[in-house]
This record gives sequence, structure tokens and C-alpha cells, in this order.
Amino acid sequence: MGLSGRVPRRVDAVTKAGLLDLVHGAVEGGWSIRRACGVLELGEVRAHRWIARRARAHLADRAPGGSPMHGLLPEEAEQILALFDEWGETDRSHRKLAHRGSYLGRFWVSASTVRRVLFLADKHFRPRPRPGKSLKRPFPEWAEYTPNSIWIYDTTHFTRAGMAVLIIEDLVSRKWITAIVSVEETSTQVEVGFTAALEAEGSLRPSTPAMPTAASTSPSTTRPGRSCWWSPTTGPR
Repeated sequence: MGLSGRVPRRVDAVTKAGLLDLVHGAVEGGWSIRRACGVLELGEVRAHRWIARRARAHLADRAPGGSPMHGLLPEEAEQILALFDEWGETDRSHRKLAHRGSYLGRFWVSASTVRRVLFLADKHFRPRPRPGKSLKRPFPEWAEYTPNSIWIYDTTHFTRAGMAVLIIEDLVSRKWITAIVSVEETSTQVEVGFTAALEAEGSLRPSTPAMPTAASTSPSTTRPGRSCWWSPTTGPR
């Protein structure tokens, strides 16, 4: 009455009925269900479940796929494709499209469902355009690319200390001319910095204001990466 191996996970209704008949015959012969299932290498709980299913005439397994009440409706698939045609160029992502469908009240599905529907319909998002190449700022015609002719400035922030350091440097020779440390970052620090730089280089003239143009002295222009042109001989540009 033994089998050559453990009962596989999925068996058809005929095999189930045959195994239950063997269990029933063993019980009729004085065996317990546990002993019979042990010899047949059949789980006892599984055998009891099959017995209950045979009593309801449902011994055959149902088709896989789960309950259709959770399946995607054709109307929802149509709304997904319609929303792709309307907002695909803007969202360019199945996640964003799923969120847009929910707050527009068009459909309520997961992002993976949106991706699956678009894949089956051969709908694909176009990649975002690559940013264009930045144009190099032309060198001023008045400037001479020689040391002590063009100065630039920049500000470094030390957030933990609450301080900002304005640095003035020669563009050509990379000479660090001067630095101003302050808790503020305004045009005043820029003026003080250039005044100190002109004094250090011996280029300060009483008739020449020692500060850059008004367009380049607002606080926003002194953040890292921004600088102004300054000629010690001709003044700001």
C-alpha cells in the first residue's frame, strides 16, 4: 500500500480520489488516518481537507488566477490608455500616471498595473530630452589675460559656525589677494573686500569707488559659483 515518493503538491481529482480510497480502506482495516497517511506519505491535514471537499463534490482544483472581483476592468484599462495619450508627454512615468489617475478620479490602480497595461498595449514613455550643452561665456574684449588685470570673488559658507568668507582672487595668477569673514553676506562685505584688496595691491585711488557694479553686488550674486569682473586699473565691468 506504500508509494514510491511523497505525494506531489498538485494532483488531479482522480489521484485524490484513489488516495482517499486507500485511506478509507486502511481505516476500515483498523488503521488510524495518521498511520495510513504516514505510509502513503500524504499530509494528514491535507487528507482531511480532501475528505471535506469530496463531501461537497469539489475535489477538483479550481483554475488559478484568484477571484475575478479583484481583476482589472476593461473600462479601467481604457482610462489608463486614454490618460497616457493625454498626459504621457508630461508625466513620462507610470508612477506619476497612476497618481494622476487617482486624484483625477479616472481610475484607482497601482503603478505596476499601469505599467503592465501600457506594456501590453505597446505604449512606452519617451525618455526626457537631454539638457543642451552650456555656452561658454565670451571673454570681455576690454580684458587682458595677464596677472593683476582681472579679479574675481566668491563666498564660502560655514553653516555650523554661521559665518561666510568672501575671497578675492586674481583670475590669471590664481593669487589669493584677501578674504573677509562676516556673519552677513551683502554688498557691504563685497565693497570692504575689494577695498582691502586694492590697498593690499597698492591700486586704491581715492576718486575710484572700490566696489563692483550694482548689478553684481546683490546678496544673491555672492553665493558659491558666482563672481564679477573687476579690473584694478579700469574699475568694475
